[in-house]
Amino acid sequence: MYRILVVDDEQLIREMIKKYAIFEGHQVVEAANGMEAVEICRQQTFDIIIMDVMMPELDGFSACKEIRKFSRTPVLMLSARGEEYDKIHGFELGIDDYVVKPFSPKELMMRIQAIVNRSRISSGENPKEILELGGLKVDFTGRLVYIDGEKIDMSPKEYDLFFYLVRNRGIALTREKLINDVWGYDFYGDDRTLDTHIKLLRKSLGRYSGCIVTLRGVGYRFEE
Repeated sequence: MYRILVVDDEQLIREMIKKYAIFEGHQVVEAANGMEAVEICRQQTFDIIIMDVMMPELDGFSACKEIRKFSRTPVLMLSARGEEYDKIHGFELGIDDYVVKPFSPKELMMRIQAIVNRSRISSGENPKEILELGGLKVDFTGRLVYIDGEKIDMSPKEYDLFFYLVRNRGIALTREKLINDVWGYDFYGDDRTLDTHIKLLRKSLGRYSGCIVTLRGVGYRFEE
């Protein structure tokens, strides 16, 4: 059972998500705008937050930015628009997934399960699992990455993708495998999502960006 916060100014959307979530045995708390969502998150804990982008008082991006100041609860963003800029902006703020309206409630539930399961697995990793490659230090347990002793900030999905690439370093990983293993569900969205995350990841890695090699027509590989 998950505790889910559903944030959307459209009551019908909230009710639809709540209906399917409760049917699968989850608890749901509702918020009608970003300001209300931030205040609720200060007082309660959740397994995941479903956040609409366009809302009165405080939009979803701004609310997510405020919540990230004190909580690492996974966030799945909802939007009526699917522009790449919106997705990049959301991922930079630390959201875990992005769903464009209208969406399938069944697929939404699958995405919720995948995100929560992945978050719980990540929090239970071996505390001694640390890998150092020159000036690049990867702390799998703490979900931390350092370059020459300086901590690098990444979005949750960047960490997931980077850790997966590092664990499978030297192996050619197809786009399909990366999407299935990192996102954790059958991916029906825009496959440019993977490329967008690779672009953001390379930016975060700075001088180590070249470690992520593009395999034309295949996918990507991490090289030491």
